[in-house]
Amino acid sequence: MEEKYILAINPGSTSTKIALFNGAKEVFLKNIKHSSEELEQFKEITDQYEFRKEVILQELDGSSIDKKDIVAIVGRGGLVKPIKSGVYEVNETLIKDLKKGFLGQHASNLGGLIAYDISKTIKGAKAFIADPVVVDELEDIARISGHPEFERVSIFHALNQKAIARQYAKSHSKDYEQLNLIIAHLGGGISVGAHYKGKVIDVNQALDGEGPFSPERSGTLPAGALANLCFSGKVTHDEVKKMITGNGGYVAYLGTNDAYEVEKRANKGDKKAKLIQEAMAYQVAKEIGAMATVLKGNVDAIILTGGIAYGKPFVELVTERVEHITNVYVYPGEDEMRALAMNGLMVLKGETKIQQYR
Repeated sequence: MEEKYILAINPGSTSTKIALFNGAKEVFLKNIKHSSEELEQFKEITDQYEFRKEVILQELDGSSIDKKDIVAIVGRGGLVKPIKSGVYEVNETLIKDLKKGFLGQHASNLGGLIAYDISKTIKGAKAFIADPVVVDELEDIARISGHPEFERVSIFHALNQKAIARQYAKSHSKDYEQLNLIIAHLGGGISVGAHYKGKVIDVNQALDGEGPFSPERSGTLPAGALANLCFSGKVTHDEVKKMITGNGGYVAYLGTNDAYEVEKRANKGDKKAKLIQEAMAYQVAKEIGAMATVLKGNVDAIILTGGIAYGKPFVELVTERVEHITNVYVYPGEDEMRALAMNGLMVLKGETKIQQYR
């Protein structure tokens, strides 16, 4: 039987993860680290893609897999224009927006660019992106913020939330499109989505200032106090942005973004660590409760996922506040490489339609 492989590519700020899958089986995984010296020669993030592509090709050449047997390459989707969930074939319009950074520059923008370049060197291989963070399935009512100058937007952990939703559905012999789920991704950022029959109809904008605070992000702040700070003359625009994303949450209160360290400190009797940990769980539970209202109380399951879901004390703090709504399930971690590859596999099996980016 001829071997066919899916290559998953996930560029991060200082590393590039690649994995090869034969069907649903992972056969190769590599996390390629990039030094600051290697990256500082590039003015823009998108200028790095040729360098990163060559490093990936070198790793593939050193593996036991023949590149000609790769039939699909799935790159991490970047900050393109808002799109519906799905798998998108990389086309010229997508390449243009990835290079420009439609919603900003981010290392994930490189995923589709690298996938496309590599696909051109392999006969018959196709390049895709899948469920980027800008997946937007919000209902119109969810976009209203309270002032027309500020429209709510959808930026969240779409890749992991969608993958976990499908995994849960399969384990319960259901179709994702049959279910109403609330999924909380608990990581450096926290997003809580209301999944209504296959669509995320409401979710907090987890990137820069909405919903629960997280290890690195402030979440929703009191608007009046924030406005006063912005015009106080004490801080710059960049400093405020850093307070919201990067230096918020655990970092601001406890000086660390390590949720496990906070858990250990709380367990050892550190009262402040215990309070802040409980406060973050409290806010996550509040957001879950809000999403239950969005779904009119008809919730098949609440799912906790992401790296913080490994922490039993935190999971228990959230669960005790929301288990009256419905059963709580825990899927710890975030296997982005598998999620990317499984999207590619769904395409190969004809289980999902290839979307066109326009």
